[in-house]
Amino acid sequence: MKTILVVDDEEKIRDVMVSYLNKEGFKTLEAATGKEALYTLQNLPVDLVILDLMLPDMEGELVCQTIRQNHSVPILMLTAKVSENNRIKGLSIGADDYVTKPFDPREVVARVRAILRRTDDRHLLADRIAFNNGHLVIDSLKRIVLRNGEPVNLTPNEYSLLLALAKYPQRHFSREELADKVLGYEFEGDIRTIDQHVKNIRHKIEPDPKNPRYIVTVYGYGYRFSGGAR
Repeated sequence: MKTILVVDDEEKIRDVMVSYLNKEGFKTLEAATGKEALYTLQNLPVDLVILDLMLPDMEGELVCQTIRQNHSVPILMLTAKVSENNRIKGLSIGADDYVTKPFDPREVVARVRAILRRTDDRHLLADRIAFNNGHLVIDSLKRIVLRNGEPVNLTPNEYSLLLALAKYPQRHFSREELADKVLGYEFEGDIRTIDQHVKNIRHKIEPDPKNPRYIVTVYGYGYRFSGGAR
């Protein structure tokens, strides 16, 4: 049974989300503040976080960034901030999906299921594969990525995107194909979300993100993985 942490200072919203999630077979935990959420993550196993950005003690963006420093748990953001810049900012600091208020709880549950399906796919590569003489290592059994022997803190979506590309070096993928593989067929958002994820990955794995060695842009189309397997 998957455990979902619902973080929102509005008790009514927490009650509604907990009710819907419990009916769908999820175990739930609750937090009304950012500090409660971080404490829960430090002490209890959590499979996904539903995170409101408007919290009383600290900004939701800061909570997200703090989570990402220590955890790869998927994060679904809930917010009344509807601008494109806010959505992109949320994705850039580590969120896996983004839902604006007011929302249909059934949509949130559907997105939770979609995110968990993606993060549960652990069999896209051999157990361990290295690129460029071991500079970059993807271990799908342990679900970790190493750069020069040091763990890389990727979000679940970033990990899935890297894995999808690295499975087929030199193959050209359109943004639409990558969205289907990484974000799921239910995804109806801006396809440029893939660009933001690629930008995030490059900053984490590339020696020079402005001149990428691994994830290369195919102009007017999408991306390809260019690392030579060893």
